[in-house]
Parts: sequence; structure tokens; C-alpha cells
Amino acid sequence: MAELDTMYRIMILYMLDKVEYPLTNTQITNFILEKDYTNYFTVQQTLSDLLSSDLITAESTHSNTRYRITDEGVQTLRFFEDKISSEIKEDILSYLQEHSFELKQETAIYADFFKAAGSGYQVRCRIKEKETPIIDLTLAVQTRQQAEAVCANWKQESAEVYALLMDALMK
Repeated sequence: MAELDTMYRIMILYMLDKVEYPLTNTQITNFILEKDYTNYFTVQQTLSDLLSSDLITAESTHSNTRYRITDEGVQTLRFFEDKISSEIKEDILSYLQEHSFELKQETAIYADFFKAAGSGYQVRCRIKEKETPIIDLTLAVQTRQQAEAVCANWKQESAEVYALLMDALMK
């Protein structure tokens, strides 16, 4: 069992090492479940173990958590990389390549909200390209429902909002 746990940890570290952007909990979990490597609860426990060992970092929003490999995670991966087979590595690389656009898109455009100091909520909408912020917009809204709506609509409307802002500001 300990050897399987190590393999799952190395698989996740390998995935995170092969991309230049964070992967969400959903993205990592979907890959592992689609390939029937293990179950949902084991994936969540493995992510928790990696976090508590400081091999990955997490950034959480209301809708998902994004993970990155740390320098210690990279060192650990290099040491234990032979614990996963070349077939599993190929599965990971194929998945990342096949889903490259969706994976990047999902982690590049995101929004989150928090309770404002006075009343209402602050909604932070962002677009990043390889860790470089393209837009970082914070909006004040009155209700949690409004904050949730802005977050939900940001993914579909972000390109149009960005274009409108650029047109208005570059006159």
C-alpha cells in the first residue's frame, strides 16, 4: 500500500512538473479517475499529503483549488521518478497534450470573491498568461448572489470585457 501511495504522489508531482501553469483539483482528479488509477478519496488524500509535506502549494477559490509543484517537490520527483512506469508517464503526457488548451484556459481565467470590510462583497476577476497578469479587476457588489454571478459569468465574458476595456482605454 505504501508503494502505491508513493506512486500516486509521484504521478501528481510529475503532472505538475510538466506544465507551466497550475492545475486544478478537478483537472488532476479527472485524469486519475479517467485512467482508473485510483478513486476520488485517494486522490484527495494524496493532494493533502503533498501539501502538508510542502511538495506542492495550493491557491483556493470558492470554486476550485489550483496546485503548483514546489522546488522541494521537483527535487523529490527527480529522486523518485522511477517509481512510475514509462506507460504512466506517457498517459500523463498524452493527457496534458490532448487537453492543453482547456487546461490552460481553465487556469488562466478565474474569479473569486470575498466579504468586503464594510458591506457587500469584492469580486476579483483575473486573466493570466504564464503567471503574467493580463487583467486583474476587482469589482464591488452588494450581495453574495451578485458575487457568485460575476464569478460564474467571468469565464464566458472575460475576452469581451477585456476587449471593451482595451478599446475604451486605447483611444
